[in-house]
Amino acid sequence: MMKLRRLIVLTMMPALIAGIGYAQQKQRSYCNPINIDYGYTPIPNFAEQGKHRATADPVITLYKGDYYLFSTNQMGYWWSSDMYHWNFVRRSFLRPEHKVYDDLCAPAVWVQGDTLMVFGSTYSSNFPIWMSTNPKANEWKEAVHNFEPGGWDPDFFRDDDGRLYLYNGSSNRYPLYGAEINPKTFQMIGARKETYLLEPYKYGWQRFGEYQDDIFLDPFIEGSWMTKHNGKYYLQYGAPGTEFSGYADGVVVGDTPLGPFTPQPIPFSYKPGGFARGAGHGATFQDAWAGYWHVSTIGISVKNNFERRIGIWPAGFDKDGVLYCNTAFGDYPTLLPDGKAEHLNGTFTGWMLLNYNKPVQVSSTLGGFAANNAVDEDIKTYWSAATGNAGEWIITDLGNASTVNAVQINYADQDAEFLGKSQNVFHQYKLLYSTDDKNWRVLVDKSSNKTDVPHDYVELPAPVTARYIKLLNLHMPTGKFAISGLRVFGNGNGAKPDTVKNFIVLRTEKDKRSAWIKWQLANDAYAYNIYTGTSPGKLYNCIMVYNTNQYFFKAMDKDLPFYFQIEAINENGVSKRTKTIKVD
Repeated sequence: MMKLRRLIVLTMMPALIAGIGYAQQKQRSYCNPINIDYGYTPIPNFAEQGKHRATADPVITLYKGDYYLFSTNQMGYWWSSDMYHWNFVRRSFLRPEHKVYDDLCAPAVWVQGDTLMVFGSTYSSNFPIWMSTNPKANEWKEAVHNFEPGGWDPDFFRDDDGRLYLYNGSSNRYPLYGAEINPKTFQMIGARKETYLLEPYKYGWQRFGEYQDDIFLDPFIEGSWMTKHNGKYYLQYGAPGTEFSGYADGVVVGDTPLGPFTPQPIPFSYKPGGFARGAGHGATFQDAWAGYWHVSTIGISVKNNFERRIGIWPAGFDKDGVLYCNTAFGDYPTLLPDGKAEHLNGTFTGWMLLNYNKPVQVSSTLGGFAANNAVDEDIKTYWSAATGNAGEWIITDLGNASTVNAVQINYADQDAEFLGKSQNVFHQYKLLYSTDDKNWRVLVDKSSNKTDVPHDYVELPAPVTARYIKLLNLHMPTGKFAISGLRVFGNGNGAKPDTVKNFIVLRTEKDKRSAWIKWQLANDAYAYNIYTGTSPGKLYNCIMVYNTNQYFFKAMDKDLPFYFQIEAINENGVSKRTKTIKVD
């Protein structure tokens, strides 16, 4: 009922649009990838195919009522009061002699007493740990000048009894390690202890490669994060490789901070399908109402393997203590936290994608960067105009008059000229809407915008009826006017799809980590959600696939039965799920 009431509020807000532009209002939802001013990769040899934005390995921590976001190589960090509007604070945490990168890589962030603590990845012994009681004002000092234990992809965990632990490791050969740290001197107490090494021979999702089929390279384990819940310790890790759609976070559970640990048999943060894919190397945190969320890495990996973004997903623990992360409709509009909420069923607004593979008109096209790449639900492809000039435009046809609630604009980096974190970067544009492709009204006016909005998501103050949405470029910060996703959300005002027919799962006998999933293609659906898990009541993994009737699933625990359901998706809503299928 709480979710229903929140949606009623969203759809009954007074109309603030009357052809005169977009009126600023409080956003009730967000859409992944999150819209922050991602810096451009500062490393020249990472830009061999073109300069591009990149960050990954995020941590979000609630500190003094605000959310603080740190990630790789950003020359600073962000804070937010609502998890939507993120304010950047420029700061370098590295001393001059350590600047191999522009800033911290895969940072560790934790709260110790009344103090926010930060430490970056290093194999050295002379990096500082930083501390602040006023991070909004960029006031920091060294807690320790040289943190001698060091550690790559580190995580510090402060237990309820005040004891401090360090977890670290990033390797396709060695395990994650854990050790106790003196919270006053920051010296290691005893030796590091092995905690967990990947088992790809048992867990199919841990296999290396885009399709878990690379037999030449071993998978990587990295990105430690520890969460304590009801007396249990949940050590989380990323695998098998940040470049892949199946990049995910697994978890092992123990009774003590240093184990022994028992793996949960499926990844808990997993998003191999949809527009924005990948959900690995992240951190689990709580909102202001103690609700759990997980922030993690989304892969693009086109201009470079390490071209990445950040996503935030609702998460939690079920009644049996299983850690889950709900990524179903994970790159569709999602409700922001505004009170206590149950995340087991997610916080999806119910607004459907209205323009998947629908007709597109554009002002111009650069080479092979075709217009329909902007509506193919693949962040790795994009349309590019011939220039970055004001006046370039793209029109997406929804097919029929539809109710529009929100629009997401995902810019691509075509011929960008920046390296590192640049100042005074901003986009300016207008969104217009029409029912006949002739008479246009202003939907959103950002002609005066002075902020960097590479994945701008705008929830309308009130829904409008439209068939055509036009994005008009007014200013690009660099490069061509290029769009990897012009995504329109709302309702097509028609019938929802029927329940999927002839759903079958064929598990291979030779390799029980894998299965072939098939179903009858529905005429009234453009996508499907496949749900799976190791218990019929715990189908916590979801795979969204577009315009197909089969999927090769290679993420199973070879020793356990698995359960499956599927639902169909169209512009008007979601079908009922099929009956649960069990495969042994």
